[in-house]
Amino acid sequence: MIKNDLYLKALRGETVERPPVWMMRQAGRYLPEFIALRDQYDFFTRCQTPELAAEITLQPIRRFPLDAAILFSDILVVPQAMGIDFKMKESVGPWLDTPIRTMEQVQNIETPDVNDTLGYVFDAIELTLQKLDNEIPLIGFAGSPWTILCYCVEGKGSKAFDIAKSFCFQQPEAAHLLLQKITDTTIAYLKRKVEKGVSAVQIFDSWGGMLSPTDYQEFSWQYINQIVEALSPLTHVVVFGKGCWFALEDMTMSKASALGVDWTIKPEFARTLTNHTMTLQGNFDPARLHSTPETIRKMVTEMINRFGKDRYIANLGHGILPNVPVENAEAFIRAVVDWKPNL
Repeated sequence: MIKNDLYLKALRGETVERPPVWMMRQAGRYLPEFIALRDQYDFFTRCQTPELAAEITLQPIRRFPLDAAILFSDILVVPQAMGIDFKMKESVGPWLDTPIRTMEQVQNIETPDVNDTLGYVFDAIELTLQKLDNEIPLIGFAGSPWTILCYCVEGKGSKAFDIAKSFCFQQPEAAHLLLQKITDTTIAYLKRKVEKGVSAVQIFDSWGGMLSPTDYQEFSWQYINQIVEALSPLTHVVVFGKGCWFALEDMTMSKASALGVDWTIKPEFARTLTNHTMTLQGNFDPARLHSTPETIRKMVTEMINRFGKDRYIANLGHGILPNVPVENAEAFIRAVVDWKPNL
């Protein structure tokens, strides 16, 4: 049994004394010990070496009183496993020499055996769980099929992913085939993570907000929901769509255990859209971690009071920024841990 199961209680909708807290990208670039490893090993070496992935996952847990760990990895390990050869280019980010732009390319993409191609992730889960020693839950994750498609078609990061969107609108048959192949691989990948012992999985739809509400249904949500349907009998599924407030009502009808929200929506409106029935996660603006620790503490207290302590997981509205001072990240976490109801 996990000793601190506050995160799982929130996912089950149980009453808690305070909300659980973790931070997206908490195992990452703002920590000096992470930077030390980054200077020794390239990005995908860190992802693909179980000992390094486990160590990075545990780094924030040693520093802060967090209520959950999230396995250090990357959403692009899934397309890599499908034979799409992503690299991490210095000062550019994700990079694909030959982006996916034709039906023929899509047809040639494999749906792999995840045990063969992603075994290093499952080994990292085993190592991490040994070291966590049942103290807190471990979260596994994957990118949404739409977000993965964005990188595969664009070939790199983008502000608007216009090439990816044009591909979907001009070649919908190819787009849907690619989305389905990503979905099938992701389902197999996340099921194996659950078998290996993660307590919940999160789907990151980082670029869902690039789509109109109608296009979101066609090119993103229907594929995310396939993943939710496949995984929800096995574990808790959290869906986080950045900029996707317009889809919250539909997401609420799904079997997801919780929905992540970003900082562009008021807590009260998020509660209304989700019919006051869903566990919500978020939604502190990561850039606000550049405020003073005192301001951060006040804002976090207000955030919890507005969402309410139950059916709520305190988190950022997206990943922590690399230049955030460690003491400010700590102020955010401790503000949640120390939160008391207004008596």
